[in-house]
Amino acid sequence: MTPIVLASGSASRRAILTGAGIPFEVIRPTVDEEALKPGFAHLTPAELALALAEAKGLSVDAPGALVVGSDQVMEFDGRVFDKPKSREELKARLREMSGKPHYLRGGVIVARDGEVIERFSATSTLLMRTMTDAEIDAYVTAIDDDVLGTVGGYALEGVGARIFEKVEGDYFAILGLPLFPLLEIFRREGALPW
Repeated sequence: MTPIVLASGSASRRAILTGAGIPFEVIRPTVDEEALKPGFAHLTPAELALALAEAKGLSVDAPGALVVGSDQVMEFDGRVFDKPKSREELKARLREMSGKPHYLRGGVIVARDGEVIERFSATSTLLMRTMTDAEIDAYVTAIDDDVLGTVGGYALEGVGARIFEKVEGDYFAILGLPLFPLLEIFRREGALPW
C-alpha cells in the first residue's frame, strides 16, 4: 500500500482521517504561513487556501508517499480572517458576524515525490445566528483554548454548533479536510484497498 502523510499539525484533520480508518503518518510542514501571505495578497480567498495547502504539502519530504497539504481560509464581508489571537478578538469578531453568513474556503493538494498530483477546493457557507453580547460572552467562556486555534474561533463538532442557524457544505470540509474527494484519490493511487 502507498503510505499517506498528512502535512498538518491540525488535531481536527488528524481526527477526520483516524475516524475514517485511514492509516497515515503526520509530518508537520515547515512553512511560515505569515511570511507567505504578503506574497499571496493578490489571490482570492479560495486561491489563497490552495496556495497555502500547496506550500505545506510540498514542504514535507516523504519519498513515495501521498502527501496531503490542506488549508482553510475564512472569508467574511469580502475580507480574509486569520485565527483569533485572543478571546477579546473572538468576541469582537462574533459580534460583527452575528446574524450574517461567512464562508470557509478550503484548499487541498495531494503530492507525491515533490509534485502535486491533485488539487481541489471546497467552499462552505455558515450562517451565524443573531446573538446577544451575553450569549457571545457565554460561548467564549465555554470554549477551551484549542478552539482559538481554529480559523473561525469555533469547532462545529462541539459547542460551536450552538452559534449557527444554518450550514451549507461538506461537514468534513467545514472541519478542515474534505474527506470524500481524498478517499477517491487514495483508492485510485493505491493507498486504500476499498
